[in-house]
Amino acid sequence: MQAVPIAHDVEQPALASIPSLTGYPAAVLCWLLSAGVYIAAKWVAPEMPPWGLCFWRLTLACAILLPIVHRHHGAMIALLKSRPLEIVAVGAIGLTLCQGLIYHGLAATDATTAGIIMALSPVMTMVLARFVLGEPLGLGKSLGALAALAGMLVIVAHGDLAALLQLQFNPGELWIVGSAFCWALYTVLVRRSKFGIELLPLVVLLLGAGALVALPFHLWEIFNDERSAMNANGLLALAYLAGPGGALMYYLYNRSVETLGASRASMLLYLQTLFVAILAYLLLGESLHDYDLLGAAFIVAGIVLATATKPKAMRNSSGRVRQGR
Repeated sequence: MQAVPIAHDVEQPALASIPSLTGYPAAVLCWLLSAGVYIAAKWVAPEMPPWGLCFWRLTLACAILLPIVHRHHGAMIALLKSRPLEIVAVGAIGLTLCQGLIYHGLAATDATTAGIIMALSPVMTMVLARFVLGEPLGLGKSLGALAALAGMLVIVAHGDLAALLQLQFNPGELWIVGSAFCWALYTVLVRRSKFGIELLPLVVLLLGAGALVALPFHLWEIFNDERSAMNANGLLALAYLAGPGGALMYYLYNRSVETLGASRASMLLYLQTLFVAILAYLLLGESLHDYDLLGAAFIVAGIVLATATKPKAMRNSSGRVRQGR
């Protein structure tokens, strides 16, 4: 996000109702490339500090996409002039902090575990939307959030009840939990802000803002002699993170949203967790732990509870019936 792509709150009702033969392949490839971000970041973690990796990925992805959205430069400049602080704040939360925390976490935990924990973010989004946007939560979503929370605690405590009671957690997993929270908060803030421009130009603006915020952190790493090893491995990982796992991933997500609608495209995010587990097994030699499976079971149960609940009909001030979220 985050390692995952930018979510968007604008639906395409005319297109979302029409099954697309191109939308689903674009979405599946998008989440496969997104899963590869975890693998590349984990692979290169010993050689590149997290904020350096974050800064260069955001900067290069922004540079690649900027010419593609040239027709929207006027709208982008106008938005940047009218709401600069909001753009920077949202970019900092959804891209700088979210990615930086993931890269910190991957230095101390498995990519597979990180992918499972990041599946919490949609449930976290529902909870935050209740407090920030006033969206109804309901019993099903509340139970789902509690089940997902239990799964997260099982994973960060490695299934050890004693460690849980003594608050002894692996710091790597805690960094990933923080990243999932930042992604959820970002999603809610985008829905609240309603920037009013198309998805891909907004992505480019947020990438640029995220890179700007990441720069001081990267300079601090350099000042403390935490320099990136720009050897073959580092350059290869960065090329993937900025290109296929960055610019191309965001572009494919935009295409899938245009053809499938935002809600349907976003729900396919859970493919990312599956792809991370498969790629981590094949490329990094990782395997699922018992506590990963148990925690994942709780998280999946929470997701099912939270998303299977049907919205209740509510009346607005004019007396018309509308569907609650």
